[in-house]
Amino acid sequence: MFGTIYLPNFYLQAATRHAPELNPEALIEEHERKPIIIQLNEPAENAGIRKGMTPSQALARSLHVAIKVRAPTQEKTIQEILLHYALTLSPFVEDTAPGVCTVQFNDCRNLSEKVGRLIEQLAECEIRAQAAIAPTSDISFLAAHLASPVLQIENAKEFLAPLPIETLAMGAT
Repeated sequence: MFGTIYLPNFYLQAATRHAPELNPEALIEEHERKPIIIQLNEPAENAGIRKGMTPSQALARSLHVAIKVRAPTQEKTIQEILLHYALTLSPFVEDTAPGVCTVQFNDCRNLSEKVGRLIEQLAECEIRAQAAIAPTSDISFLAAHLASPVLQIENAKEFLAPLPIETLAMGAT
């Protein structure tokens, strides 16, 4: 079995880790020639702000939006914390992508409870995470994006069959 631990809006989480997510917040990559929003929180989405907008377009939608820039040092710290806790589950951990790690389990007993505890430990570190457990790493990756906070898949066909094609394309990115 495989598990994927996924930190939604990883870059935004890193930039705003110790601040409450009550106000609209959007993240830009400041080193781009024309900065655009690359991630945003739910209050920003509810205010009509979308990825790809410029900061001025976002401010036109909501004067309360906080425009943040990426924080590479915080990103590195959060990724290290994620890997540290993932290694408590198994010695077979892959640093898959920023905000994502994949775990291969040899001992498959009580996986949902073990992964649930890991999610709680990350929450104590002010890191929002969700995870999935599945027979393959690809299915666990896809399911982690849909988890709330932990999802265990036993039958991949039953899990995949009702999903819209847009959801399946998410796994290819």
